[in-house]
Amino acid sequence: MNVKTVGVVGAGQMGGGIALVAALNKFNVIVCDKSVEQQHKCEADHKKRLAREVEKQRIPAADAEAASKRIRYVHVMDFIKDSDFVVEAAVENLQVKKDIFASLVKMVREDVILATNTSSISITEIAAATELVRKGSAARVIGMHFFNPVPVMKLVEVIKGLQTAEGTTATTLELAKLLGKTPIPANDRPGFVSNRVLMPLINEAFYAWMEGVAEPAHLDEIMKLGCNFPMGPLRLADFIGLDTCEHIMNVLADGLNNDRYRACPLLKQLVAAGRLGDKSGRGVFDYSQTK
Repeated sequence: MNVKTVGVVGAGQMGGGIALVAALNKFNVIVCDKSVEQQHKCEADHKKRLAREVEKQRIPAADAEAASKRIRYVHVMDFIKDSDFVVEAAVENLQVKKDIFASLVKMVREDVILATNTSSISITEIAAATELVRKGSAARVIGMHFFNPVPVMKLVEVIKGLQTAEGTTATTLELAKLLGKTPIPANDRPGFVSNRVLMPLINEAFYAWMEGVAEPAHLDEIMKLGCNFPMGPLRLADFIGLDTCEHIMNVLADGLNNDRYRACPLLKQLVAAGRLGDKSGRGVFDYSQTK
């Protein structure tokens, strides 16, 4: 593997986390977001996180400074062309991702792997968008599903699409290890492994709440104490984002052609009301006093 520079498309929570992890593991990083405001927010978050790591004596100050210098923040995607490996971490929307990949494949070298951090969308469909632009490029498209918060969570789900070459998978697994992660392969099926199993559980927790089985705090506490969950399913839903949970449930329902995976009506209602969880200050639970 000859990856020295990692490009990251999207400077949100996931993209920013991926960029920081890559920089801390001595890769040069180009992180791109079309929003200059988001780009500045990402840079500020990186400085804050690195300072905290130094303060807690987890890394030397010199390492933090070196990591910071390895990250280049841009808002024009053309700069990504200098990357040896690209990870897309944009919004969880198929058309947005297809458009990004169709653009990326025109600007990067023909040996550059294009990975998507999607948590549920078909890798095969995303790869097909690159094939229309450059024949044979779908072989270099793969899923690289990081978990939030990226600097803390060790797992990376590596998902091979129908067209993904074995060499692409091997390089991606190797890169994930060099990032200090534990990569585990999965096949390109709706929700892959993690969300195929987790999201129906979260959805069922909403049904239990909606049907009056228990109040949210009690429901979460029962799952924590009875099933040894570190976080209750409803609290986890707020952390993930209720809109994201609804979207993934609908991906499962459509992809598996089974309406039992449809988002619970109460989950949909909360999303419609703008109660999205941590990111909006209120979801299942109210976080307005903790902001």
